[in-house]
Amino acid sequence: MNQTKTFIPITKEEEVIGKAIVNAAYQVHKELGPGLLEKVYEVCFCHLLSQAGFCVQRQINVPIVFRNTVFKDGLRLDVMVNNLVICELKAVDSVNPVWEAQILSHLKLTGKRLGYLINFNVPLMKEGIDRFVL
Repeated sequence: MNQTKTFIPITKEEEVIGKAIVNAAYQVHKELGPGLLEKVYEVCFCHLLSQAGFCVQRQINVPIVFRNTVFKDGLRLDVMVNNLVICELKAVDSVNPVWEAQILSHLKLTGKRLGYLINFNVPLMKEGIDRFVL
């Protein structure tokens, strides 16, 4: 039996949020540059998105649901924008492949479709942004 999965585009609202996320990351990086702690970037990044009118949540616990049991000691995601788009923020010399698995896990566990892995410790911000769509 051959099953093909049909790709469903993300919504216009998700695209708007995504563009705002990329814009905020560029602005923060332009003003602060690389080399600071992750929390500094997170606070400034969330501030810009909030000022732009988005609902921003930080450090959200993501429960694990298994066989109708909810485990509260699940995962923690860095930023959720408008309860639609997930952002994992880093400030590291090199991105570890486990972080890609982390954001994909966050997307699956939350039922969200769009996520960004953003590393602020890069010379050019375009090298630090990865987009994921489920």
